[in-house]
Amino acid sequence: MADKPVLSDPITLRVPQDILDDIEKIAETSERSRSWVIVRALKYYLMAEGNDILQIRKGEEQIANGEFVDADEFFAELLGEKSGAKNSDAA
Repeated sequence: MADKPVLSDPITLRVPQDILDDIEKIAETSERSRSWVIVRALKYYLMAEGNDILQIRKGEEQIANGEFVDADEFFAELLGEKSGAKNSDAA
């Protein structure tokens, strides 16, 4: 049997009535609680759009911590150029 997740303290959430109506219909039809439906919806959000936001935040934190590579240096290394060297074949 899988371990149950640790639950937070209850939170209050106001949602538009039409969304609550859909949540209740889904909960009733699937024989689940409203809370289960809402948590499942939030998990899907966090896997999609929420994850994009978290990745942006992580990148911003890495930049703030100095964990980045200068783009010019990266492309120079990628193309096998020495730092500061000009390509003599350029027109």
